[in-house]
Amino acid sequence: MEVSAKLSFIRITPRKVGLIADEVRGKGINEALAYLKFSPRKRTATILHKLLKSAAANAGQKGTIDVDTLYVKQILVGAGPILKRFRPRAKGSAFPIQKRSSHISVTLAER
Repeated sequence: MEVSAKLSFIRITPRKVGLIADEVRGKGINEALAYLKFSPRKRTATILHKLLKSAAANAGQKGTIDVDTLYVKQILVGAGPILKRFRPRAKGSAFPIQKRSSHISVTLAER
């Protein structure tokens, strides 16, 4: 049985989220939550920690799944919309800034 959770329009770049997601993919739910709790990338790890807890809570609501036997089957990190901003530069020119966002989806399965 599989359960999932999604998080959209997160204002962190997909590259930063993807680095932490690669570390968690394939681990058991308790091991993944412990890794994220003590990860040095606090902002990104906190968001993934909340998302994994949400997916585990979704599994608990189904009633037929033992939450301790879950593992992270899949984490997909995709690019969201880009906010385009400009900074002023010398001689009246402008420098573009792209503020990227992410969409994250997690799938948990039983072992």
